[in-house]
Amino acid sequence: MANLTVAVMGPAGYAKDLGKMGTSTDITFYNLKKGVDTVTFIEPTRYPERLAPLFYAASLADAAIVVVDALNATFGECLLMLQAAGIGRGYLILRNYISPDQIRPLLKGTVLENYECMEDDAITLRDRLLDAAHQIGIERSLADRKKTCIVPIDHFFNVRGIGTVILGCVADGHLKKHDSLKVHPIGKTALVRSIQKHDDDFEDAETGDRVGLALKSVEAEELSRGYVLSNDSSLRSMTTISGRLDLVPFWKAPITEGMVLHIGHWMQFEPSRVVSASGGQVTLEMEKELVYLPGSKAVVTYLEGGNLRVAGTLTIS
Repeated sequence: MANLTVAVMGPAGYAKDLGKMGTSTDITFYNLKKGVDTVTFIEPTRYPERLAPLFYAASLADAAIVVVDALNATFGECLLMLQAAGIGRGYLILRNYISPDQIRPLLKGTVLENYECMEDDAITLRDRLLDAAHQIGIERSLADRKKTCIVPIDHFFNVRGIGTVILGCVADGHLKKHDSLKVHPIGKTALVRSIQKHDDDFEDAETGDRVGLALKSVEAEELSRGYVLSNDSSLRSMTTISGRLDLVPFWKAPITEGMVLHIGHWMQFEPSRVVSASGGQVTLEMEKELVYLPGSKAVVTYLEGGNLRVAGTLTIS
């Protein structure tokens, strides 16, 4: 079984014709399944009211669908978020008589430059994405399985008769039933009692899979969105991080000490303060610990006129 996770950036509810609606909060999931191949669609439900849901959708995604009704600020912000998140695979649905020639100059030099323009046809789009998921399954069967895993938590709750259940996407590695995983950053250890993928029970899951995990030895009340389950000893949890900050082309002001920036990584989205900045290298302090692997890339945003805007990408040392 292989899963492709797709961020859908366009009119609210566009993905309802692509899959069956699942969990819905500030982000909404839609699920599509054919045989052993599955596609998970994510819409940023509370965007443009809030920027965080747009980040969450991009952070979870392997690919994106961008529905372009107008060449406006919202489209520009989606472009910058996908660029900062490094989502290099995607599809453009052009509407309201917008032509590829009109949009091409705006995409030059961005990850969207290689996105495929497609007709606004849900059946064709579903088939294309299921084919892509199937190809992932073929590639996965040929790859060596890792012995560790990383699962950022996006939703969590208590289920009567089952206990604590979390939802998330396997960010890296191979997860097995009965694995013992550390809950970062609180340091508790949880046992994986069961694994579900698209409502079916499985013995394991791999990178890219959308999972529901029943856990033992941790209560739902102890969890928070952004916490990470892992048995990878390379994982770090720090309130001070440093790295190289690559800013978006439209950024004009210098990064200075004391500036407040929001850091988005996996399902974490936290404010930070610049401690030092020199030659593209920055050091940031946060009130909460950020969970990451050295070398990870995070999306950086800043506050402008009461709204958060995309600033660039931080490669964490």
